[in-house]
Amino acid sequence: MMFFEDELVRGLDLAESLNGEGSRGSSPLRIAFYSHDAQGLGHLRRNLLISRSLSAIEPAPSILLLSGLRETATFGLPEGVDCVTLPSLGKDAAGKYETRSLGIETDDLISLRSDLILSAIRSYRPDVLIVDKLPLGVLGELAPSLAWLKKHTRARLVVGIRDILDEPETVRREWARDNTIGVIREYYDRVWVYGDRDVYAIEEEYSIPADIAAKIRYTGYLNPRDEAVSASCSRPQQSPSLSEIMDVPGGSLTLCSIGGGRDGLPLALSFLQSELPAGSGGVLVTGPLMDGEDRALLNAMVANRPDMRLIEFVTDPEPLLCCADRVISMGGYNSVCEVLALQKRALIVPRVTPRREQIIRAERFAELGLLDMLHPDQLDGDSLSAWMCSGDAPVRPAETVLDFRGLSRLPSLLDELRAGRGDSSEFPGIVVRNGKGARHV
Repeated sequence: MMFFEDELVRGLDLAESLNGEGSRGSSPLRIAFYSHDAQGLGHLRRNLLISRSLSAIEPAPSILLLSGLRETATFGLPEGVDCVTLPSLGKDAAGKYETRSLGIETDDLISLRSDLILSAIRSYRPDVLIVDKLPLGVLGELAPSLAWLKKHTRARLVVGIRDILDEPETVRREWARDNTIGVIREYYDRVWVYGDRDVYAIEEEYSIPADIAAKIRYTGYLNPRDEAVSASCSRPQQSPSLSEIMDVPGGSLTLCSIGGGRDGLPLALSFLQSELPAGSGGVLVTGPLMDGEDRALLNAMVANRPDMRLIEFVTDPEPLLCCADRVISMGGYNSVCEVLALQKRALIVPRVTPRREQIIRAERFAELGLLDMLHPDQLDGDSLSAWMCSGDAPVRPAETVLDFRGLSRLPSLLDELRAGRGDSSEFPGIVVRNGKGARHV
């Protein structure tokens, strides 16, 4: 049996080598995205946003999302974009990976996911693979696919990193443990950083060696209002207001969003225990990953608050954000970019465990005058009430202090990647704006 399986694999590899890139003719560019999606919605939502940006290029590419969230199918996918959903992982309170639903050991789940990824990669045969955050995937599940792509294709590989990963010493320790630099050196052509070097320079913070630093391209922050398909903020003005639809008291509106919801219960409880400004309403979005008992508790609390409403999950937060006068949120990358894009007065209550990237981001943006921050140790209903009733100061436009044009820049970065140019100084689109003009990085 083993002999037959080995011969079958060799036969498939031979067929693939005979039907490789040369036989694709005028087929559209094939782009695959991978996100492991164990903690929340952030990795998937970032890849969806990027895929929407790249799907607008001409000729339109074919895009396949490899996602670890079964909720992927509920998001609206652009034409030409489809998904493969992997069995889901979660994290326990200590940040250790565990199965989300299947009653099998984590090692067995990773083996299953790895096999599914390799099968999809072999069949789809992408021209470009964009991996979110983890170069080897979660617990090394991408390793077989990376080795296969290197051996059998000329695919270009990108690892995309959000602006901040964690405390520098933590990142350096984990990267040394996982041989992350070696993996990037072996397999990846580019490192796209979805941020601004003037806000956080990862090559300095994480002590990245020169040859890997040469692969880094700072895209700028991903502004969801910057993409061509972004809906206009005038939508709520062309239809009944949120207060009419949800029977929320008129006047100002405070939106509280806790991301995927897996670890957002303390913020949600504090919001429902707070006192809203007189005559105003509040909306809480709990997220699809919240524990059922926790959600039931929140629903019971909302039943006693005629000025509050609860929404379990929205795939597009923009209509809610457009209607809100102020936003209270955790400090995930996408959540922060959304409130900055719509220039909302925002209070960020960042996660501090098991990673500190949210509080680092919130502190940097608070220093730039873009938002307010409350440490979770100070979180309670009274602190939220005080912030909501403190008046509405003017909101500083993010574009005035940081590079917020990442989505517009990505198509050019994709062209640069495919052309194989290695010197970023030859590429005029790779710039960082720091208020004193633009410079190459």
